[in-house]
Amino acid sequence: MYMECLPIGVIHTPHKDPKGTPIQPSGAKEFEGIIELDPKYRDGLKDLEGFSHIILLYHFHKSKKYNLTVKPYMGKEQRGLFATRYPGRPNPIGLSVVRLNRIIENMLYIQDVDMLDGTPLLDIKPFIPEVDNRDADRIGWHENSAHRMSETKSDGRIS
Repeated sequence: MYMECLPIGVIHTPHKDPKGTPIQPSGAKEFEGIIELDPKYRDGLKDLEGFSHIILLYHFHKSKKYNLTVKPYMGKEQRGLFATRYPGRPNPIGLSVVRLNRIIENMLYIQDVDMLDGTPLLDIKPFIPEVDNRDADRIGWHENSAHRMSETKSDGRIS
């Protein structure tokens, strides 16, 4: 089956180089960005400003290849790709929950950006804690490293 996704906009961030970019929004609290939504989708923003956070689905546009086992940023050993959030994937789709500060026309001003400048945006969804938060019984190999997630930055390898 063939599937085509077209960007609905572009995400502008201060992160020009993968090296040093936060690997998750929790480590990007001080970074702000702007989503430049294609004007033809502007009507879809109606009522979104009532949400403090939004979910962004985007294309890891700098990721060119993938391996089924990877050494993740937070680990010291090889892991199965699907047990990581590593950007090199068969379908290089990223997901981040960011703070929505304001909307002016087709521009969304956001905070906690962990993606590279120029990232193609695929979709926006409202973040709803009662729906999107889960109490996890286990977090796999991250059991001993999740507390470092907000401090870890990319070492520059994208894929």
